[in-house]
Amino acid sequence: MASSFPLSESGRSAPQGATLARASGQVPDDMAMIRAAASLTRDLNAAKPGVYWADMLASAMAGYAALAGAILVDGVGLALLCALVAVLALYRAGSFIHELTHLRPDAVPGFNAGWNALVGIPLLIPSFMYEGVHNLHHQRLRYGTVKDPEYLPLALMKPWTVPLFVLVAALGPIGLIIRYGVLSPLSLIIPPLRRIVVERYSGLVINPAFRRAMPEGQARKHWLVLETLASAWAMTLIALVATGTLPLRAFLIGLAIVSGTMVLNQIRTLVAHLWENEDEPMSVTAQYLDSVNVPPPGLLPELWAPVGLRYHALHHLLPGVPYHALPEAHRRLSRELGVESTYQLANYRSLAGLVTRLVKSTFGSRARG
Repeated sequence: MASSFPLSESGRSAPQGATLARASGQVPDDMAMIRAAASLTRDLNAAKPGVYWADMLASAMAGYAALAGAILVDGVGLALLCALVAVLALYRAGSFIHELTHLRPDAVPGFNAGWNALVGIPLLIPSFMYEGVHNLHHQRLRYGTVKDPEYLPLALMKPWTVPLFVLVAALGPIGLIIRYGVLSPLSLIIPPLRRIVVERYSGLVINPAFRRAMPEGQARKHWLVLETLASAWAMTLIALVATGTLPLRAFLIGLAIVSGTMVLNQIRTLVAHLWENEDEPMSVTAQYLDSVNVPPPGLLPELWAPVGLRYHALHHLLPGVPYHALPEAHRRLSRELGVESTYQLANYRSLAGLVTRLVKSTFGSRARG
């Protein structure tokens, strides 16, 4: 099994005090790293519309074609192969929701509407469920605290929280159908239910304490249009299955494939951070060290952490750099800062090693408790 330690801890010396900093969750900002990150990547901030459209369209079309294959082909082996391709391709297509939260509206014209039409609405993950939520995760004083919708101190929690975390994602597609096909229309006539739906079931979050507010102005209109479309699609699915128009077998296969994309994303989420902070404000460098890069030469991260997510720590340093430019940003920073820099401490080798590290941390937490 590949090492779960940072690359810089595998045969190379780490900067003095880095281990203590990671253990405590606090570390002074490494201004040399922060300045280098800003200065070396100024020319990488522009999104390339052609890359976005080609990647998203190819991923979505491959995913839907493989989904159709999983339903229609004869033979279990071939059907399972199609299902695997569908999970990976639709997962990649769905991952563009992360990019949407960081793109300026005019950066890639029409991409928000196109992604929602082809991916967000069909998979019942319209972009408003991440827009206005994910940006809170990047706020310096929120990150890693109870006000962060995308953070839980998983490494400090009980061992059973890890499998439960993944199991919840497996049930995600059913929850989304209920949210949009049942709760959303009912909430139009039951105001108290509407408040619950907005606050608790309108964001892709992992912090159960997070409560969302309905946005205002243009963002509210955007939300309501997408929610209406998603609700119409969910109710249509329910009606098609209930009347037998959509065969139950085909529906369950589609449900299983979408569930697979959500489980894969949840596993990726398990290793996006080290999850070692417990409601303490963190410096930019501490946030970086609590986050994870899984850079080349490994190829598998392109499957389980697509669309730039393999450079998640770097993304926290440079949230404005588009996904297609992150590999070049990583190369520049690695070359400039060297193997003994703080930058190298967030680079890891494998998914298995990171999951093992997290699970060991939860058992250590139980012993400490």
